[in-house]
Amino acid sequence: MATVALEKTFHCSLQHQNQLRYKPKTRTSQARFNRTSEAINFRSETTINNSKPDFVREISGLCRRGRVKEAVDALYSIEERGVSVDSDVYAYLLQVCANTKSLAQGKRVHHRMLHNKVEDNLLLAGKLVAMYAMCQSLDDARLVFEKTASNQQHAFLWNAMIKGCVQNELWEEALQLYGQMHQAGIQPESYTFSSVLKACAALAHIQHGKEIHTHIILNGLQSNLFVGNALVTMYAQCQRITFARQVFDKMCERDVVSWTAIIAGNAQCGSPNEALRLFGKMQQHGTMPNSITLTSVLPACSRLAALKKGKEIHNYIIRLEFELSVPVASAIVDMYCQCGSVETARRVFDRMHERNIVSWTAMIAGYGMNGHGKEALQLFDVMQQAGVKPNHITLVVLLSACSHAGLVAEGWRYFNSMSIDYHITPTVEHYACMVDLLGRAGYLDEAENFVKTMPVQANAGVWGALLGACRIHCNVKLGECVAGHLFELEPENAGNYILLANIYATAGQWDKVEEVRMLMKDRGLKTKRGCSWIEINNKVHTFHVRDRSHPQSEEIYAMLERLLRQMKLAGYVPTPSSMLGDVD
Repeated sequence: MATVALEKTFHCSLQHQNQLRYKPKTRTSQARFNRTSEAINFRSETTINNSKPDFVREISGLCRRGRVKEAVDALYSIEERGVSVDSDVYAYLLQVCANTKSLAQGKRVHHRMLHNKVEDNLLLAGKLVAMYAMCQSLDDARLVFEKTASNQQHAFLWNAMIKGCVQNELWEEALQLYGQMHQAGIQPESYTFSSVLKACAALAHIQHGKEIHTHIILNGLQSNLFVGNALVTMYAQCQRITFARQVFDKMCERDVVSWTAIIAGNAQCGSPNEALRLFGKMQQHGTMPNSITLTSVLPACSRLAALKKGKEIHNYIIRLEFELSVPVASAIVDMYCQCGSVETARRVFDRMHERNIVSWTAMIAGYGMNGHGKEALQLFDVMQQAGVKPNHITLVVLLSACSHAGLVAEGWRYFNSMSIDYHITPTVEHYACMVDLLGRAGYLDEAENFVKTMPVQANAGVWGALLGACRIHCNVKLGECVAGHLFELEPENAGNYILLANIYATAGQWDKVEEVRMLMKDRGLKTKRGCSWIEINNKVHTFHVRDRSHPQSEEIYAMLERLLRQMKLAGYVPTPSSMLGDVD
């Protein structure tokens, strides 16, 4: 199933960009304070246990056993007896409440801090902001932040608030806070940049990301490992893989996160060969991949249909005795399915000790994309018997499987039961699958009426499915109508013009083909060259239309000529659309 990634765009005004321009300041006192804050941030439970009275060991022991409420009860009991508790205990309990997302207990700790008038302690305020943010109580986090920031200005507190916004996917608020931080004259730290770059990546806001990159250089943090990793990730997610590679190549130090970011970036940005090459370099470098690395590189094998390379990575995982986590195993299943090795994919799937909805969906999709529609439906039934509920993606791949196998009645049954049986409201993707299902099966009138009566606005995916069906069944009249909608929605998508031209060619309407050719020329549209590839001896060879760059191109074209002669002798007659060639 092909998925379309939708990028959000975020535009800044000139005024906001000016707010981001910052001249770094050197603050020795802040540097000392940073070291103190980091020490408390990473203070271990053992340190607290060894340096505090018995009641602290009691509290930490309760927390270790997951009895957070009892630990806070112990804090109340101790303080009510008049025993003084210092900030380390509050900081420890707030961290535990954040880690366990125990909002109610975190508020009780906050209440004791207010009672003892220690809420103005900057480090504790930062811990409070972090706790509330982790517990998704952003209003409480803002109240603590605003009260403390009005009296004390330090990056530690701002970092906590910015990170909290990022954790809760409030990307724009995180960037606004960053701008306000500069206005307040507070020097950002590596933690600041690591968080705010995530917001830029999520918004695909490359211009903002470039400005922050400039601030990183001005603050002398370009060699910081964590900042470098965040930069590589940001550029890659913004589809600027060249910039990501420049940052990666200049890094003085690299860890598994660095390698994973650049491998994933290349795989996502259409450079699967480079992703595989970098994975090899990572191994030569001596860096051990983690599960995220593996789930990033396996799709590169899928993209290239590089089955042999995918098997090598699978064997590498087995040889090094990696824990076969659900995400990694699911990625392996998907890789084998994408490479057409469904039987191997099923063997891996059956050996999984644990499966989630992603695992089931990957295997169902694998059956569907390889033409095994009935097997996809059978596995879907097994999934439900196992007590796993489908999500909207599962139903998209299920309907797609019905479409490719021509299972119209079954497709209708699943579509009609979505809301009732699975409590899933059909989205435009599900409607597009139904249009494709009806169109492929030749029910063009039903497909057209289905589009007209849809409760959601038809997008390019829906109209594209219908145009594809018109191409299959050579319906010129409906194809012209559908193409008109697509030309409005996607005026620069040359593929829609090619489909219409193919419909005309199949119908023998060559004057109409010429009209499409001229329309594309007037609009400055050109088709992307067709591309195919083959894996030989663990190397992927890529070929484009009229491509003669391959060192064995002469032999290749000579073989093609011999094959064409043999095809003609065998009685092959090309269809009009296959003779169309390029129309640009």
